[in-house]
Parts: sequence; structure tokens; C-alpha cells
Amino acid sequence: MKKETNVALVTVSVFIATFMTAIEGTIVTTAMPTIVGSLHGMEIMNWVFSIYLLTNAMLTPIYGKLADKVGRKPIFIFGTLLFIIGSLFCGLSQSMIGLIAARAIQGMGAGAMMPVALTIIGDLYSIEKRAKVLGLNSSAWGIASVFGPLAGGFIVETISWHWIFFINVPIGILLIILICLYLNEPKIIHESKPMDIFGSFSLMAMLVSLLLGFQLLGDEGMSPLVSALLLGSIVLLGIFIFAEKRAKDPVIMMHLFKNPLFVVVNLAAALASGFLMGIDVYIPMWMQGVLGLNAAIGGLVLAPLSLVWMVGSFLASKWMTQMKTHWVLRIGLLIAAIGGAWLYLMPFRSNYLWFFAISTIIGIGLGVTMTTSTVSAQNSVSRDQLGVATSFNTLVRTIGQTVMVSIFGLLINGVTKRELAAANLTNDADIMNKLVNPQTAKYIDADILLPLRKILYDGLHSVYLVGLLLVIIALVLTLFVHEKSGKIKQ
Repeated sequence: MKKETNVALVTVSVFIATFMTAIEGTIVTTAMPTIVGSLHGMEIMNWVFSIYLLTNAMLTPIYGKLADKVGRKPIFIFGTLLFIIGSLFCGLSQSMIGLIAARAIQGMGAGAMMPVALTIIGDLYSIEKRAKVLGLNSSAWGIASVFGPLAGGFIVETISWHWIFFINVPIGILLIILICLYLNEPKIIHESKPMDIFGSFSLMAMLVSLLLGFQLLGDEGMSPLVSALLLGSIVLLGIFIFAEKRAKDPVIMMHLFKNPLFVVVNLAAALASGFLMGIDVYIPMWMQGVLGLNAAIGGLVLAPLSLVWMVGSFLASKWMTQMKTHWVLRIGLLIAAIGGAWLYLMPFRSNYLWFFAISTIIGIGLGVTMTTSTVSAQNSVSRDQLGVATSFNTLVRTIGQTVMVSIFGLLINGVTKRELAAANLTNDADIMNKLVNPQTAKYIDADILLPLRKILYDGLHSVYLVGLLLVIIALVLTLFVHEKSGKIKQ
């Protein structure tokens, strides 16, 4: 007789997997100065993060499709195994190029772990319980944001930076053992339809071209290479859609986009994720560059956002059983918009304590929004399409973050460059870099320090205006979901 799934242990395994992928960013960021000191290659340091994001994103929808075709268990195990191998090679790296290559493998593994973990939750729990479990799972990100820098600093100082990667190996092996023993899926009847190879490769090429184009846009502005990549992504998108309409078993079923709820919740997730990047990246810059506080305060101000995210998820789980999905989505976006508007209206000389309240409001709003979008995306499809729907929701968040972090960078650079020129401060191109670091800001001439802080404030102000507009656009989009398409089926 076939063993039943041990729901509790599998849920714990999913939480650990989410925590592993979540902490990877914060722990590596903390250790990066030490890694650069050991391996050198500061000029290509950003690729340690960029390549992880690229390989993660380009494979996410493919893993989602495979999870539907062959099962969640083998794809999750395969992704975890890749993540372990990548982590091992990261720890063994003797050069920055080697580390970047190993991070690419790590990203390929993480591309399976996160969306398939969410899909497993969708399989195991009813709609009433799913949002609560997703909220608990989301708390892994909050814990990672607080614990990651502390763990990274401790490991680097007491052992060596190699162990921030090696530590993933035993944890990953434990995960594989738990999933092998305790996750028992119903047997999937394999259809004779072949995997859509052409569609898969055209989708991966499109995602790499799009994400790489926006990454380079943020680094160097518009250039012939960036233009070619962005135009190429549009052409490849057209090729992908053409291929999917003719494929026997498409990677992403085009009929999903005829469902208004599916389209709106994913657009809302993408826009809200872009807004989130403006908060995560630029609130610490406000703390340090405008208010002159240390980096610890900048990170601490963001802690409530991560920690109350789970509260938002629990609220979403309760509200989705009491009202229709699009109303829950509207409430979440409205709460986030209130926080975004408050942030935009903050004056130049503000007490940093107000930012804790703003962070809390935004965290609750985004917790409601993101949980609702994931549950709604899953609930809009049948079980055999759950992997595709979940991975697509994960993918659009990544795209929203990547696109908007580049646009925000261009925006703040444009504003600060224009105002520096107006103030005749263009001779020192590095002056804004000095300003945002409290250790170097103290060496800036006192006569120009306050005007520089005001210039940075104006740049940040423009970022938060655009971020607020993103949330408002998402909120307006929810108005186009009709009553009958907004109802969650129990």
C-alpha cells in the first residue's frame, strides 16, 4: 500500500527550501567585500548576483511545466541537487570567474526550488488553509532578511567565506531525503505529447535578452548592446507566442491569458514587485545619504516590512474566504498605496522613526497582495496546470523587480545629474557615491553637504512617485475584473 504524504514534514521541507533561497542573497551580500578581497575581480563583482538572477528566471517557467508533466517531486529534487552542486563549486572557487560560473548553477537550481515549493503547497492545502501556509512560508524571507547579514558576518569572521556556500550542502541533502521519504504524489499518466523544445528555448532566450538588457541599462544606460537586447527580446517574444499557439503541449498555455483574473493578479504582482524594489533599494539610501544615519539603521527600517508580511498573508487568507478575490487584492494594494503615498509625502528633514511605520504599512499591504496573487493564480487553473501557473507568477515578479530597479536607477541618476549641474557640482562625478556612505560623507565640505542631501532627496522623491504610480495602476487594473471572474472556488 502506498504511503500517504506527511504533510507536516513536507511543509517544513518547503519552508527550509524557501529559507535557503531567500537567505542566499543577504548572506552573500554581507560576505562580498571579503570575497572580493580574496578572489579580486571587483569590476565584475555585480555578475555574482546578476547571473544568479538570470539563470533562475530563465528556467522558472520550464521547471513549472516539467513539474506538471512529470511531477513536483522529481523536479524539486533535481533543482535542490543543482543548488547543492552550485553551492559546493561556489565554496571551492579560486577566482571571481569561477564563482560566477558556480552561481549560474546555483541559480538554475533555485529556479526550480522556489516555484515548485509553492506548487507543492498548492497541492497539499485547500484554499482556506493555503494562504495561511503561504504566509508562514513567506516569513522565511523576513527571517532571512534579519538573520542573513548576522549569519554572513559571523561565518566570515569565525570560519571563512567559503562556508556561506558549503553550509547549503548538508541542508540540501537533508531536504532531498525528507522529500524522497515523505512526499508521495499521485501517479501522473504520461501523455504522448512531446515537450515543447522550440518554445522552451525561445522563452529562455527572450527572458535572458530582456533581463540582461535591463540589467545593463541600469549599469551603463542606453547603448547599442542594450538596444539590441531589448529589441531582440520583443522579437523573441513574438516567436515564442507564435510557437506556443502551434505547439501540441505548450510551455505556457495561451488560454490562461483569456482569464481576466489570472491576467490581473499577475500584472498586479509584477507592478507591486517593482514597487517593492524601490523600497528595498532606496530606503537605506535615504537613511544614509539624506539623514546621515549608519547602514544598520537603514537595514533595520526595512525589518518591519519583512516581518509583518506574514500578517498580511494571514489577513489575505481570512478575507479570501469572506469576499471575492479582486476585493482582497484591492484592499492589499490600497494599503500598500497608503504607505507609498506617506513615503512620497515625507519632508526632507524627517525623523527616521516614521519610516518604521511606513515600512509596516507597506509590508502588510504587499503581504496581502502577493499572497492573494499566488493563491488566485493557482486557483484559476486545474491541478495539472498548477506548476505552470505558479512558476509564471514567480517569473512576473522577477521581471517586475529587474525592470523597475533599472528604471529607478536611471531616474535617480537623471535627477541628481541635472541638479548637480545646476548647482555647478559636476566636477566631482563621484560625490553622490561619497554622500550615501556615512564614512565618506563626513569628508565632504560642510558648505555643500546639505545641498547634496537635498539633491539626493529630490532623486529619491522621483523614485517614490513612480513607485506609488505603479501601485495605483495595479489598483486600477483590479477594477476591470468582473464579479463572476473574481470569485474563488472552494
